[in-house]
Amino acid sequence: MRILLWHGYLLGGTGSNVYTRALARAWRQAGHDVVVFSQEPHPERFELGGAEVVRPAIGPLLPVFVLDRYEGVEARLLQDFTAPEIAHYVEANVASLREHLPADLVFANHVLLGGPVGAASGARFAVKAHGSELEYSLRGNEALAAWGREALAQAAAVFVGSAHIRRVLEEVVGHVERVYEVPPGVDVDEFRPQPREPALAALLAECRLDPPNPGNRLVRLPDEGNAERLAAFLSGEQPTVVYFGKLLRNKGVHLLLEALRGVDARAVIVGFGDYRAELEAAAPPRTLFTGPLEHRHLRHLLALADVTVVPSIFPEAFGMVAAEAAAAGSPPLVARHSGLAEVAAGIEEEYPERHRALAAFTSGDAGDLAARLRSLLALPPSERRALGAAARRAAVARWGWTSIARRILEPLL
Repeated sequence: MRILLWHGYLLGGTGSNVYTRALARAWRQAGHDVVVFSQEPHPERFELGGAEVVRPAIGPLLPVFVLDRYEGVEARLLQDFTAPEIAHYVEANVASLREHLPADLVFANHVLLGGPVGAASGARFAVKAHGSELEYSLRGNEALAAWGREALAQAAAVFVGSAHIRRVLEEVVGHVERVYEVPPGVDVDEFRPQPREPALAALLAECRLDPPNPGNRLVRLPDEGNAERLAAFLSGEQPTVVYFGKLLRNKGVHLLLEALRGVDARAVIVGFGDYRAELEAAAPPRTLFTGPLEHRHLRHLLALADVTVVPSIFPEAFGMVAAEAAAAGSPPLVARHSGLAEVAAGIEEEYPERHRALAAFTSGDAGDLAARLRSLLALPPSERRALGAAARRAAVARWGWTSIARRILEPLL
């Protein structure tokens, strides 16, 4: 098939960005002709399996669901755009797509603005709904919800990553036909268990390749001097807890920091966001913030983590970070709600019955998180490794990208 894969954002860092590049790579490996449309200024930094990359000329404004800084454009919340500004954005992307037609399929990320872009292209199209646009922009905004509903009605298929997002889609947009539930995937070859010493050496080697970031001025780059900082911080055999993701209040990192005050462990906090300064001020001793890291770092860091915590207090479409941790053999401990609960359920099926309570904690409850962290870290190392191996089995069986990419295309063939 010839597939035009439209994604209006970057290719690194956050969930839908990772989803896009992983799907492009998996489809290319399966022999499909793939063109990726994104606003990534440095696509050469990412492995896309040889897919062509196009950056539509959208002008200075980028509609987003959560405000971040983007190179070369002004990010503005979708709901704050004027009608002419939105029309210009859609038209610019559609013009770019049409230059690459004909195609068997336009696969567009996000109900908005992927749905309208796909519909206006004139080609057969499908839409992947993510939680971000539904929760942050469409919920409570009837005009945007109606626009999304109109676009999805024209789609050959609409994909959701979990039963939770299927329910949210119905709540926010209304009833939609031809909805298929296919979870996001994880690269189980990239994320895999590693012995401690080689993993640490590889992590430090990747950090030494990071571009300069004096004063950590560029929030989307790793912190300056991470190699030296991590080498010192991760020396010795203390239990290590890892969080990676956005540093926003909705991600619940403050709960993890509160819980860690009652746990004998050190913590590595990975990510960027406007809540970082407050989190650093609230962090207990033995906490290291690194700024954002890419998969090339995380594949090694997760292999060093005795547990990876996903403490989000806001509904999540899936639990990509939990699945990646599981693939790396780091037992995930997630908040039991929304798509995260579905990931926890998959992992619990592989755990021995006596340890199934260690896959998730009560959402928003720092005390329960602390108790389960203590229980996990009190296990003998051999039992923790067995849980890591069980978590990886769950990841390989349920969330490997090769099978996910194939499942997405099945209803479209």
